[in-house]
Amino acid sequence: MTQPGAAFAGAAGHPRGASGVVARIRAAGRRWLWWARAGRGTLVRMGNSLADPGLRALLDRLYAAAAGDEPVIARMVEHERAAPAPLTSQERTELMESAYLPVEPESGELLYSLVRASRPATVVEFGTSFGISTIYLAAAVRDNGSGRVVGTELSPVKASQARANLDEAGLGGVAEILEGDALDRLPGVPGPVGLVLLDGWKDLYLPVLRLLEPAMAAGALIFADDTGRFADQLAGYLAYVRDPASGYVNVQFPAGDGAELSCRC
Repeated sequence: MTQPGAAFAGAAGHPRGASGVVARIRAAGRRWLWWARAGRGTLVRMGNSLADPGLRALLDRLYAAAAGDEPVIARMVEHERAAPAPLTSQERTELMESAYLPVEPESGELLYSLVRASRPATVVEFGTSFGISTIYLAAAVRDNGSGRVVGTELSPVKASQARANLDEAGLGGVAEILEGDALDRLPGVPGPVGLVLLDGWKDLYLPVLRLLEPAMAAGALIFADDTGRFADQLAGYLAYVRDPASGYVNVQFPAGDGAELSCRC
């Protein structure tokens, strides 16, 4: 039978009772402080890269450039309406090569928070564009101290500029941009994939999700952007993730053009 206070006794002879618990907590704290200071001489603290003035200035500059997207989008819509057949992903990409198409700042901060909280080993982004959303994801991965971001971008011009933007932000070491068709580049991506951002062509959300499912960790998060604005185009995707048989729990967010957050159970 366990003696009173025995549950608090450690194998190494720590004092019993509540005072022993306090003593062990203090000892653990001292060990943690030693580890945190080791090799640096200063206490290591969690950081918030989004508060860095240089990174904020870069994001502000990119968002300012994105303010000119609407005329480009309007021309693409006109071209698509006049085309005798639906445009391919490559044709749409070429028409939109100068458009930034960023996530809203509040969506970016939400993505940063999700990555910080879930600490995924691998983050996959479908639709990198000029890398604004990638900066939020990569900043969170770096601040976590582990993990990596794998982005995909069909446009060589955008992929090259996204890499340059990540390097300017000091985040190139934790993010890789795969150039080309996501359906060709993502098979075999090392798992476990803990978070997926879907922000490319809407008709590819579901194929990309299904392709990544075998590599997803239990509890993986899928952030599908623009689900409010493009609900009609994303009807198939939304029907799939909202079907209980698919194994997801879903929450709708009003941020930006609407977003759907799904957790793979």
